[in-house]
Amino acid sequence: MAWKEKIKRWLEHDQLDETTKETLNLLKDDDKWAEDAFHQDLVFGTGGMRGEIGPGTNRMNIYTVRKASQGIADYIKENGAEAMARGMVIAYDSRRMSPEFAMEAARTFAANGIHTYLYSAPRTTPQLSFSVRYLNAFMGIVITASHNPPEYNGYKVYGEDGAQLNLADADRVIEYVSQVEDELTIDNSQFQEDHLVMLGEKLDQVYIANALTVQEQEASPIQAVFTPLHGASGSTVQHLLSEAGYNSITYVKEQMEPNGEFPTVKSPNPEEASAFEMAMQYGEKAGADLLIAVDPDGDRVGIAVWAGGHYELLSGNQTGAILIEYLLSQKERKGTLPENGRIYKTIVTSEFGRVVADAYGVGCEDVLTGFKFIGEKLKENDVNKTFEFLFGYEESYGYLIKDFARDKDAVQSVLLIVEAAAYYKQQGKTLHDVLVELYERFGWYRESLVSITKKGVDGAREISALLEGLRKEPIQAIAGVPVVMIEDYETQNRVFTDLENHEKIELPQSNVLKYFLKDGSWICVRPSGTEPKVKYYFGVFADSERDSDEKLEFIKESFLDEMNSR
Repeated sequence: MAWKEKIKRWLEHDQLDETTKETLNLLKDDDKWAEDAFHQDLVFGTGGMRGEIGPGTNRMNIYTVRKASQGIADYIKENGAEAMARGMVIAYDSRRMSPEFAMEAARTFAANGIHTYLYSAPRTTPQLSFSVRYLNAFMGIVITASHNPPEYNGYKVYGEDGAQLNLADADRVIEYVSQVEDELTIDNSQFQEDHLVMLGEKLDQVYIANALTVQEQEASPIQAVFTPLHGASGSTVQHLLSEAGYNSITYVKEQMEPNGEFPTVKSPNPEEASAFEMAMQYGEKAGADLLIAVDPDGDRVGIAVWAGGHYELLSGNQTGAILIEYLLSQKERKGTLPENGRIYKTIVTSEFGRVVADAYGVGCEDVLTGFKFIGEKLKENDVNKTFEFLFGYEESYGYLIKDFARDKDAVQSVLLIVEAAAYYKQQGKTLHDVLVELYERFGWYRESLVSITKKGVDGAREISALLEGLRKEPIQAIAGVPVVMIEDYETQNRVFTDLENHEKIELPQSNVLKYFLKDGSWICVRPSGTEPKVKYYFGVFADSERDSDEKLEFIKESFLDEMNSR
């Protein structure tokens, strides 16, 4: 159906709410806006859906939320009466329309006879993950768009293990959602009241009690500043740190209350320096050793550490290496380091954490990009019990210490970060000092990410052609350094270029290529799963900070020149 016909269908539908009808009448003659809003259905992918809020089939609104929910409800019903009785848990963050979208989803499930739990106020994504497991629910949903701008919202789907859906289950859910033909005709007004249970603060303390188990030792004094960036984690983190005994934490009061407009930040993204502007002002006044920022749905955390006269923002790779060092050293000191300990990281995460883990005899295994693949490994281990999980992380600021949640968890990570900073302060060190010591012990690892935006249908074709071209004409060398191995996650082959032999990669298929250079450097090419971008990841290693920085820039520049010439 052409987009103009879709607009006509919406405007003529007798169930369209008046606010949406008024907005459509105002904007329908803006062809650029109208085509974008109606030219397709909002894509429901392996992680759910995300988009701008507004009228249209390609927007987040009550009708597209009902459509997604109806498709998932059909999937749950197909799994039988037990799945319906175990039901669904729903949480939401601080974004525009999050409470409304959560209620629309909940009413849709309840109207389908599915037992549904709904949080009555903003909660974090990791608490949703925990709640699915604690309540033995069949699935979970969180309404969030993570760190996207205020005009966005989204819908993330979780399985019974508390992790985002694995690829096979996600494909089945996508199939059911795609079979829902008309988002306007879904009636969620009639349901039995006992099918919808509101969750207030019942599970908060249980979740906090679980988060307290990440502690390796009792609290010691530390000056730190925390901000939830107007997101859902503020009160939870404050209660957690208080119960853990950290009573000298300064909270950025202007950013503690949930607010989907994010009025005091340019972007609620802890990967960006601008997110720390207010925290830095607080930190300088308080003489803080550490600044902590958590994204709106509470699953990712960034830190800035005192580095002799200024605060230095650490990357996800650096923070991960510090946490691995702290966690494993404490367990070794106490004699609790297991023989079968395991750490997981993604294929685009630095090798820095691996070499730290190696020093303690702990195995570190790679998974595809996305925390659901770590969750998948944990689910397998629930059955076969082959290892003891110690830590999982990804370069994009996501960490998990204890697996009572099965997604990255900024809340429990904040506690371990504060504890590590306090412990090292007792030894006269900052976290920056610890990082430098790790570099001096293991070498200077440096990483970088370059994202190239390719919008629209033409952009998607360009990205596809780029990966196809790299497979047809493999890169032999980068910056004059030979490529010794190529991992192709689409064909699931590892190719050793000097010997021309192959190994099977025991990971799911994904349209990703990773190049390993003779000097230990690596480059990964990966289309984004949520944005119209192709991403280039770079990792290098050298004996000094200067050499590492120079090598990174040289390899990055050479590779980008190679890509531009193709």
